Amino acid sequence: MTEDQRHKRTKLADAFYIMAITLMTAMVLYIGKAVFLPIVTAVLVVYVMTSTIDALGRLPVVGGLPRSLRSAFVVAIFVLVILSLALIIESTLTEFQAVLPEYQATLGNFLLTLPGMEAVDTTSLWRNFMAGIVGEIDLQLVIVSILGGITSAGAALFMVIVYAGFLASERTGMSAKLAALFPRDEQYERTETIIRQANQRIGEYLAVKTLMNVITGVLSYIVLWAMDVDFAVFYAVMLSLLNYIPYVGSFVGVFLPVFLSLAQFGSLATTALLGGLLLSVQMLVDNVIEPNAMGKQLDLSPFVVLVSLAVWSALWGLPGAILAIPLTSLMVIIFDSFPQTRFIAILLSDKVPAPPPA
Repeated sequence: MTEDQRHKRTKLADAFYIMAITLMTAMVLYIGKAVFLPIVTAVLVVYVMTSTIDALGRLPVVGGLPRSLRSAFVVAIFVLVILSLALIIESTLTEFQAVLPEYQATLGNFLLTLPGMEAVDTTSLWRNFMAGIVGEIDLQLVIVSILGGITSAGAALFMVIVYAGFLASERTGMSAKLAALFPRDEQYERTETIIRQANQRIGEYLAVKTLMNVITGVLSYIVLWAMDVDFAVFYAVMLSLLNYIPYVGSFVGVFLPVFLSLAQFGSLATTALLGGLLLSVQMLVDNVIEPNAMGKQLDLSPFVVLVSLAVWSALWGLPGAILAIPLTSLMVIIFDSFPQTRFIAILLSDKVPAPPPA
């Protein structure tokens, strides 16, 4: 066997091992979703909080405070945001049940304005429609499922807060642990480089993306409030959270308030105006404000972004779609650090990475 044949055989074996490890990892992540999802979420939360603490340290007045006080302030804000989200969701569900009959009447009156609908009894049409839906639903099973989902989400959120607290407290000792785990050799330098690049790129991305989502939520709330849309706070929060999902998240977030505005106002013109304004906010933030604020992007191919959304959504559902970009970026950083897997990093990147130093 020639040297060239041995080289090709080694490359083929490496590709086979990488594929096998990838499939096994995906299986483990899918089966262990309840365990791994809170941990990964906690790690990314720590990235956001750490970047926020560092940003506060660069401010003129707040920067003079001890880091412990800045950390306590950021953690308090994080807990306050979580509690506020829970209250907003709970109050919105209650209010939506109260206005549902009014939405039904408004939608019925709107249907009467459509050509050919003058002779239709919209009340009976709506009643038959709802009866057909409700008749196919096991109400007890739905209630149990909803309560189970809320309980599971609350437990997962509690674990995220616990994990994030412990990770943040142990973060300062990570360098000492690496020094003890690896001697001062190539392994230590490589591991330290991976962690440093991940901290810089993912931390910067998450911090700036969170700021952009807050801006999106505030601008969307102004539009919703100005047009007197019901549940404006809930819609604004939903638009902010879904904006973490690139390309599709913003359009999915706009759909619900626009669709329900038809039931609230019964006017196609008002609904079209609301949709146009909300989409304008999304385009302003995504195409003007965010590119200038983001600076160095995570360098992922647009096709890879879409594939990563599909893969992580299949593994972890909606949370997987939200976490897809930072997780895929972390994979690129790791793949780029090893010669055997560097070709994967090149395929996933939007721009070809520079060759490693000799």
